[in-house]
Amino acid sequence: METESEPYVRLATLRQLHHVVADLNTARSLADTLQTVADGVINGLGYELAAVNLVRPDGDLVVAAVAGSAGAEALMAGRVGSRTAWDRWLSMGEHWGALRFIPHTEGWMLDDDDIPQWRNDGPIPRFADEWHPMDRLLAPMYSSGEELLGVISVDKPRNGRKPGPWGCEALQMYAFQAAIAISNARLRANMQRALVRLEREQQALRASEESFRQAFEYAPSGMAIAEMGGDQHGRLLRTNDALCRLLGRPAAAMRRYSFSDLVHPEDIGTLLRTSAEGGRAELRLARRDGTYVWVSLRNSVVADAADGPRFLLTHVEDIEERKRHELQLAHRASHDSLTGLPNSAELRARLGARLCSRPPLPSQNGPSSKTLDVAPGEFGGAAYGPVEAEAETDELGFRSDGFDAPYAGRRPIPPPLGPYDHHVHSVAPPEGEQDDGTKGLAVLFCDLDGFKSINDRFGHHTGDAVLIEVARRLTSGVRDGDTVARLGGDEFVVLADGLGRADAQDLAVRLRNAIIPPIRVEGRAVRVGASFGIGWASCGMSAEEVLQSADQRMYVEKRSRAKTHRRAG
Repeated sequence: METESEPYVRLATLRQLHHVVADLNTARSLADTLQTVADGVINGLGYELAAVNLVRPDGDLVVAAVAGSAGAEALMAGRVGSRTAWDRWLSMGEHWGALRFIPHTEGWMLDDDDIPQWRNDGPIPRFADEWHPMDRLLAPMYSSGEELLGVISVDKPRNGRKPGPWGCEALQMYAFQAAIAISNARLRANMQRALVRLEREQQALRASEESFRQAFEYAPSGMAIAEMGGDQHGRLLRTNDALCRLLGRPAAAMRRYSFSDLVHPEDIGTLLRTSAEGGRAELRLARRDGTYVWVSLRNSVVADAADGPRFLLTHVEDIEERKRHELQLAHRASHDSLTGLPNSAELRARLGARLCSRPPLPSQNGPSSKTLDVAPGEFGGAAYGPVEAEAETDELGFRSDGFDAPYAGRRPIPPPLGPYDHHVHSVAPPEGEQDDGTKGLAVLFCDLDGFKSINDRFGHHTGDAVLIEVARRLTSGVRDGDTVARLGGDEFVVLADGLGRADAQDLAVRLRNAIIPPIRVEGRAVRVGASFGIGWASCGMSAEEVLQSADQRMYVEKRSRAKTHRRAG
């Protein structure tokens, strides 16, 4: 057993300890470090067996390295001992400084524990300082934060004796250096794993960016990236070839614009709503040649978890053909296939849009006055709500007598406001000498005279040509905002707003005179006449009632004229 009086032993031990500690710092991995720790006990501290028990994340200790005996390594490597058992071992041993020594006289109490260990056969010691085969010496390893990292267990000193103060000091110093080496190895291992993970993430990011770039650049439909927020909100940062080709603009020029610069003025509201909501919309974008193309625009807000929205990714699909087809279908559904004029359904829709089911108040249909004397029940009676007795009123319109009794010569009180109370009610101008200049929506019902004989004599082909020419003449004879529609057969209707009765009569005469001139069809001149009936659209009437009224007036006008005057030739 070494003693304090043997300096050469100390020097030799220090040299060996220096070499094995140097080896600890050259290990490349955590596994190499653990094995180097076990080998260092054998090579530098004079023991024949050593095992390194490492604390796992769950708290138990696993035999991570064994040195000195292949049999012991095969028996113990990889086996796990519970943390509870290890705490009991470390607490019951004799304290040799930081070491724990469990003599063979007490070790039998630990035989049933689940800690992996080997059993040595050998002679019974004859002296007190000799090493017994069942003695156990443990060197705990702690981190800088006093957390248990593991335990080095040693056995069979080469000199056969229990270590003295200097041997214990050397083992304790070695365990301290081993803990530092293991901590550093773990740190290096974690850093290496982090670097590998970071490299994989960077590779995945580069692959993702490359995939996005290719998908963006070579997408068959338009793609764009725009700024979000700030002074340059909405400015296009990047566009792909498909969008540049669609709009006929180079990529360099596109970066000077935002979609709001390119969208049709009528669609700017739709664009703003789409940008704010990150949704989709159908709108028109301007080409370089000044024309517009219909596109389906779909926005996606690309956001950062920390910074919020970063930019707007916009997908632009050309829907010009589909939109044109839809418009064609809508036009066919609402227009006459022969003449191109609005058909009966479209006429009724346009007329119905101007009418409400509630007639205007009497004061709206004639000259304004403070009172209006009407017969009891006129203007719908009870349908207009209660009536008010005629009495003096103050300047605010309140009655002076405080009574509300109805009597003859009353005026209606308007009913509660409805959905049409704020629209401009359609009214019919008064007839005869009562004309006060009121303008209304005139409905001119036109029926061709002599058309059936043209169909019978020359065939439907000639009749169709006549209808087409009549439609053209009627359209040319009205204002831009007026409607010329074909009800079917040889019946046409003209809607002309803002006319008085005299204006409507003048329009009917002009249109009749426009129809009378001969119509040349395949070298043959044919002529038709026209009878017009003038009706007036008024709220409280349905579209059908308005058309029937004009139709009836047309027949009255047709019967009132001689047959020779209804035909121009």
